Amino acid sequence: MKTQILGLKELRENMQKYASLTERGQTFIVVKKSKPLFKISSFDEDEGLWETVADFTKIRKRGISAEELLKYL
Repeated sequence: MKTQILGLKELRENMQKYASLTERGQTFIVVKKSKPLFKISSFDEDEGLWETVADFTKIRKRGISAEELLKYL
């Protein structure tokens, strides 16, 4: 799919719409005052770049010691 240019204000006001389009593979370059700020694309496009360092969903909610935390890292 072709990359589209998108204004920051438009993205902010219609975030759900653009999140949905991004999930379907659309890519956007977000601009502010005609200057590019960042690019948004689906996660699949950058597969292999993401690395899980620690899964904090498995850490106890009451907290853990720094030593235990370092084991997760």
